[in-house]
Amino acid sequence: MDFPKELKYTKDHEWVRIDGDVAWVGITDFAQSELGDIVFVEIDTEGEELDIEEVFGSVEAVKTVSDLFMPVSGEILELNSKIEESPELVNTDPYGEGWMIKIKLSDTSELDSLLSADAYKEVIGA
Repeated sequence: MDFPKELKYTKDHEWVRIDGDVAWVGITDFAQSELGDIVFVEIDTEGEELDIEEVFGSVEAVKTVSDLFMPVSGEILELNSKIEESPELVNTDPYGEGWMIKIKLSDTSELDSLLSADAYKEVIGA
């Protein structure tokens, strides 16, 4: 399993790529492997301001449906339209083409609560 060191992680299995006050969010390689084949991603929160740990959408796999949680507070600037037509990108490229949302951060101090790659590996027992 892959856990890029330049990303931050949550205990809820989201990853965060930070560039200034903008963050891209997706689910981790571990999460997509646990979910199995992803068949649908539902995110209808574009343009909304959400707080940390609020649900921003859901991902539906063959086995289950799982909520997606905000890793940090902010405004959802953009949804990845590619995953609407090709949800399998979340399985095949979770840290690249399978990203889910882009957020404008409202409180950069919340980034301090995110996990490093090594700390996330400990959470999942990898």
